[in-house]
Amino acid sequence: MTRPDAAIEDGSGPGPFTQTPPTAVYEMRMLRSAAEREEAAALVQDHQDVPMRHGALAPARADIPAHFRDARNSSAGLFEDGILLACMIPDRNPDLGWGEGPCLFLRSVHALPGKSVDITPMITLWASDFAARLGLPCVRAEVTTGLGYAREPRADFCHRLINCGWDLCGSGKGRDGNRSVRLELLAECRPGLHALISCRVHLPEPVSHDRSSA
Repeated sequence: MTRPDAAIEDGSGPGPFTQTPPTAVYEMRMLRSAAEREEAAALVQDHQDVPMRHGALAPARADIPAHFRDARNSSAGLFEDGILLACMIPDRNPDLGWGEGPCLFLRSVHALPGKSVDITPMITLWASDFAARLGLPCVRAEVTTGLGYAREPRADFCHRLINCGWDLCGSGKGRDGNRSVRLELLAECRPGLHALISCRVHLPEPVSHDRSSA
């Protein structure tokens, strides 16, 4: 008769060496399909519509949802069980006009309102680890505050980011031309984070100025 521990040792029986690793709770991935990009656009639009539902005038400028509908933008989303919790447009080392040195830039960060669990720490953990794996020293983000957004939810989102370790770097015109709050976070490699957040975000290498001018 085969001993149970012998079966485990030779791999013929159940045991810790044959167990499938648990699936991550959250997933950060690119928005590949038109349906996913439309879902992100709807999330952003919901933020913009709150003031108008309370009688405010429609914003005069800009269409942030259109940035997410545009397949040319490398937009990404944080998902839980297939539900979109947050969306953003990550970029590798763009010329922002603020901050020193290279960075991972998160443009147009929006989170699903009304969640019982604060997902701000998830965005922070993923962003700092992803930047470190790209060999970048920090993460920068712009949170749009103009365009008729309700002030309190956007301010609360910024405060939660700051409480998670982001540094406030002032405010000004964002990369998309709209008034934004500027934030910066140090990159930090976080081994084991994949057990909580799987990552399928792929950013193209930036085109070098020498190569583009050749």
